[in-house]
Amino acid sequence: QVQLQESGGGSVQAGGSLRVSCSHSGHTFSTYYMSWFRRAPGSGLEWISGITSSGVTYYADSVKGRFTISRDNAKNTVDLRMNSLRPEDTATYYCALSSAPYTEYTDEYDYWGQGTHVSVSS
Repeated sequence: QVQLQESGGGSVQAGGSLRVSCSHSGHTFSTYYMSWFRRAPGSGLEWISGITSSGVTYYADSVKGRFTISRDNAKNTVDLRMNSLRPEDTATYYCALSSAPYTEYTDEYDYWGQGTHVSVSS
């Protein structure tokens, strides 16, 4: 049984930083493409960043230059470091696992975490 569990959300003022983490169990983590999505209040699910099994990273324009995704295949974790946070970054953040080599489409993700909330105040 694959499980993904996010942690590290919280509240921060605009301009601050947070790191959210995702731990994985129950599968061969290192071979899968991992992404972070977010859902802001009243909005749909937005893909924001992904990382391949070999460490190639991708970012949505909305977070490029501010967020950094990384993974540790030995520890089965994927992190998202968020800097220069803005009120519009307020959302629930989800990690997800896909067997596709690279995708932004939610229906191509096999497993999802429960989410962790990030709140950015102005």
